Amino acid sequence: MNIVVAMKQIPDLQQVRIRNRQPVFEDVPLTLGNIDKNALEAGVGLKEAVNAKLMVVSAGNEELEDTIKEALAAGADEAFLVTDDALDQITSDTSASLIAAAIQKIGDVGIILFGEGSGDNYSGQVASRVAEILDLPEVGYAKAIEVDGKVARIIRALEDIEEYVEVELPVVITVVSEINEARIPSVTQILKAGKKPKEVVTPDDLGIEITAKAKITTLSNLAPEFDRKQIVVKSIDELVKALSNEGLIER
Repeated sequence: MNIVVAMKQIPDLQQVRIRNRQPVFEDVPLTLGNIDKNALEAGVGLKEAVNAKLMVVSAGNEELEDTIKEALAAGADEAFLVTDDALDQITSDTSASLIAAAIQKIGDVGIILFGEGSGDNYSGQVASRVAEILDLPEVGYAKAIEVDGKVARIIRALEDIEEYVEVELPVVITVVSEINEARIPSVTQILKAGKKPKEVVTPDDLGIEITAKAKITTLSNLAPEFDRKQIVVKSIDELVKALSNEGLIER
């Protein structure tokens, strides 16, 4: 059985600058989303428990082959990548079509793992779309996953309750960040990752058309404005007085 973890290549949000209230992505390195890393860590644990092969699937531009080494270093056995520079700005529907087609190409997949939302847009749509395309059940917001034969037992973290679910494999599962703490690969693991198997295909190889006009258009993406008071304080007493004058604390 194969376990698949779908991961998304995103800009390193810690290095995104703001200029005129707009994000500047120039020279920002690409990485994998944090919740995707939690999904990968969950996959590593399941792989060791059920003796399965752990595959990571992703779609992105030509830099994806380098970015995905982090996932291979963190425990994935192989990578299946869909690359094309035209995939930089794809929306959830196209992404889901590519991921679903890749999973069909892999075959014998029992568990498909996603983070509950991507690290950039956080729309949370791709997993549900993939489940619909593949005609599989989906269980969202998993904080614990256990597999017993052909059955997965999942604890879902909802707003004010926990829900216990049993579902037959194959299944699509989205995880929340509290499911685990993602491991940080060692230098040795990163070096070895370059030797792990990778299959790289294009959208054309999967029969997916990506030239159609995007169904979603971003009209605005502005950082919030901050009205700084620029009050200079030279002592604790002055700080307390300034905060009190602003109504932020009571003296």
